Amino acid sequence: GPGGGSDKPELDPAAEDSLFVVEGELVLRVSDQQHAMVPGSFAYIPPQSQWTVRNEGGDAVRFHWIRKAYQYVDGIEFPEAFVINEQDIDPTSKPDTDGKWATTHFVDTDDMRHDMHVTIVTLEPGAVIPFAETHVMEHGLYVLEGKAVYRLNQDWVEVEAGDYVWLRAFCPQ
Repeated sequence: GPGGGSDKPELDPAAEDSLFVVEGELVLRVSDQQHAMVPGSFAYIPPQSQWTVRNEGGDAVRFHWIRKAYQYVDGIEFPEAFVINEQDIDPTSKPDTDGKWATTHFVDTDDMRHDMHVTIVTLEPGAVIPFAETHVMEHGLYVLEGKAVYRLNQDWVEVEAGDYVWLRAFCPQ
């Protein structure tokens, strides 16, 4: 709510965090940098970072906060903090979908320092993912807008704006 926030939102020094704003404005301070995050803004915050969040406006803020233990790899340093807005990223169209399925990547998928990815998947009306997709990692889906039918294992599930789905690793979808 207005005036809300935290001076120490992350107490686990081994955790990495990401924020994605869907409504309102959130002020994020990471080290000595301040960022005004508006809908569509994404922030990645590496482990051991000092950061704060504040709602300095008069309206409520809704955002997703995803945190996990960072998985260190010998010889690879963890990535630096950054803030970006989805409007500043060109979505990548998926093959054989006539441009009706695209993915907006906040993090370079070839950057091995990142062990967590948050993306926006866009499916235009009538779009179909032309194959059963599986992933080696568990992951979640939050529907930002619209309505669809989604395959989970052998079941078809209706999803719409505001729904959240958690998928196990290797779940056909």
